[in-house]
Amino acid sequence: MTEYTSLYIDKESHKFSAAHFTIFSATERERLHGHNYSVSASFLAPMGDNGFSADYNVYKNRLAQLCDELDEYMLLAADSPYQQVEEDGDFYRVHFNGEQMLFLRSDTLLLPLRNATVEEFAGYLLQKLVALSAGEGLRQIELFVASGPGQKAGAVWRSK
Repeated sequence: MTEYTSLYIDKESHKFSAAHFTIFSATERERLHGHNYSVSASFLAPMGDNGFSADYNVYKNRLAQLCDELDEYMLLAADSPYQQVEEDGDFYRVHFNGEQMLFLRSDTLLLPLRNATVEEFAGYLLQKLVALSAGEGLRQIELFVASGPGQKAGAVWRSK
């Protein structure tokens, strides 16, 4: 029987700052604002014969890389049913409820999300982390994104 252990990584350096707005319905959205998001993760890994399950540095570096990819951008949900995003030269033109908003493409990430929420960010980052960790024998990864102290969402992947 394989023994598993849980590793939890919650470093202060695993963070990103980004602007966004959450869409509540076809007619309601938040105003544009930003957060200093933090990212943490737990891993269920097989215990080795030497009492060691995984190199923490590997996972810390992966989380840092994922945070760096989102840091200091405007984050837009590409798959929202309530807004349309089109490229317009150097800009993304966003249409929502009769409004038009322009965002510099160089400052904006168009992500494959339905909404720009911590729930969606957690799922998005988890998918990327699972891809980076393929073939390492992990049984489960749970990734959390917090938009402030005491407010976070998580997404879970389990091996089949």
